[in-house]
Amino acid sequence: MIGKIAQKKHICAMDKKDIIIQSQRANQTRLIIRVCYFSSFFALIFGTLCYYALNITEVIPFVFWIFGTLNLLNVVLFSVHKKLVLTYNITSIMTLAGATLITLYSGGINSPFIFVLALIVVAGYVSTKSYGSLYLNLNLLIILLIYSQSIVDYSFTTNVIPEQSRSLFALVSVLFSVYLIGGVFGKNLLHAHHNLYKTKREIESRIHEKETLLKEIHHRVKNNLQTVSSLLSLQSRNIEDPKMKSMIKSSQNRVISMAMVHEMLYMRDDLSKIEYKSYVTELSEYLIRSLKGTDNNIKLNLNIEDVKLGIDTAIPLGLLINEAITNSLKYGIKDDAEGEINIELKKEKLNDYVLNIGDDGIGMSQEINYKNTKSLGLKLINNLTRQLRGTIERDQSKKGTNYIIRFKELGQKIHAVV
Repeated sequence: MIGKIAQKKHICAMDKKDIIIQSQRANQTRLIIRVCYFSSFFALIFGTLCYYALNITEVIPFVFWIFGTLNLLNVVLFSVHKKLVLTYNITSIMTLAGATLITLYSGGINSPFIFVLALIVVAGYVSTKSYGSLYLNLNLLIILLIYSQSIVDYSFTTNVIPEQSRSLFALVSVLFSVYLIGGVFGKNLLHAHHNLYKTKREIESRIHEKETLLKEIHHRVKNNLQTVSSLLSLQSRNIEDPKMKSMIKSSQNRVISMAMVHEMLYMRDDLSKIEYKSYVTELSEYLIRSLKGTDNNIKLNLNIEDVKLGIDTAIPLGLLINEAITNSLKYGIKDDAEGEINIELKKEKLNDYVLNIGDDGIGMSQEINYKNTKSLGLKLINNLTRQLRGTIERDQSKKGTNYIIRFKELGQKIHAVV
């Protein structure tokens, strides 16, 4: 249950990202295929108009017809191989070649059809930024080459448009360019943007609902744990045996340490990680008040980096710290004696951490180890360290009982403490 709760926020964010990316790709596919259909259709009509209405019988109408036919074939092949990038690049290369030929044979740099080259750049940026930049640079180079034909004495192309048809060809070329850029690209881009924005709003609404639900779950888990703590407290009032009373109090503190994690999760925006410095501070101060009273002689020294840990790491590490502090307050610093508790947590590498925790009390016998001890607290410290895939060693350089615990931040899988 706890592991599933810890994953919810991350899964929601991933779902949102994946859905938006899929929506973008679907809109991009529809846009490119639609533009291919429109450009093929208008190319065939434009070629027919040039041949029969404008009396252009060389090069230009044939380029239109060949482009329109091959581009329709390219779209049909897309339904087979489903490779949008391949379809887009074939169309772009054919458009680039066809527009260059028509521009060269309709007046060169002065040809009104030269504006069609801009369509390839727009289509490139619709696909990806890298393709847009590629075709932009190619078009700039082609335009410079077309211009070079107008300043040399010899040109390998001539204007094949009859004199009486040039004004009408210019009109049709401009209308063709404006319609494709504004009517086809603009309209479909606006439609795609509207659909994407609508999808984004719907996803954000669902994510907000899930976050609200997760906060409520953490809140209820925390309340249930506090109820368990209250029941343990009520039970301890009817027990006169000090040893049994102490055992119940220790169990109560373990429950409280877990409840604090859930409390911090639902009180903050990030539902997957908690700021561990504030958690350790609150937990340590609670344990000192619980075991030594409000007026105590305990000095708490904390040196914790600003790290955020997921619930799978936060709870076992919190239980470990709970056991270490409890042992220090019960056995290391006796009664009302003065003492210090030191906790230092720092990050070494990507998911590797070091916890130094201990006291300056009377210390623990060197003969006691985690395998032969009868202390539940020491066994828990050892098992929790293993659960965190870590190692534990005694720090002999300091007075009292001190531990150096190296551990890793866990993934999403929860391991049982045995």
